[in-house]
Amino acid sequence: MTANLDDTFGVIMNRMLTTGHAPHYVEIAAELEISPDEGRAALHELFAAGISGWLFPDTDYIASFAPFSNLPSQYRITIDGQQGWFGQCGFESLAVSWLTPGQLVTIDAPCLDCGDPIHIEMRDGTVIGTEPAGLVGHVTVPFRKWGSQLPFA
Repeated sequence: MTANLDDTFGVIMNRMLTTGHAPHYVEIAAELEISPDEGRAALHELFAAGISGWLFPDTDYIASFAPFSNLPSQYRITIDGQQGWFGQCGFESLAVSWLTPGQLVTIDAPCLDCGDPIHIEMRDGTVIGTEPAGLVGHVTVPFRKWGSQLPFA
């Protein structure tokens, strides 16, 4: 029996949130009390369902699992003073605040236009401070083309 998608999602999200790193399918299998082969199948079934994330090409390794990146990115995320996470993208990084009720989430990144530092502080989904003041997000790809712009689509 393979795991259901919700349980597989929960194992991965919990590991990303608590450690900043995605589990291997063998670790997913152990948590779900299924065989490693079933864990691998569950992992691939979850990604085939179209979640916002991707596996590194031709592997069983999670590269990204929204809102987190399993690979270092320019979006460095700190939760209550501990830096250990990376965001999938600038907008996805903001979602970490909803996953960490009551905790201070900071996002630090260079501006991809000019290189100047950007700092955002959030708590419970609310922006409580930015440097520089008055930040604005910008996406150069129309929404209808986002799927074709995924790194490993």
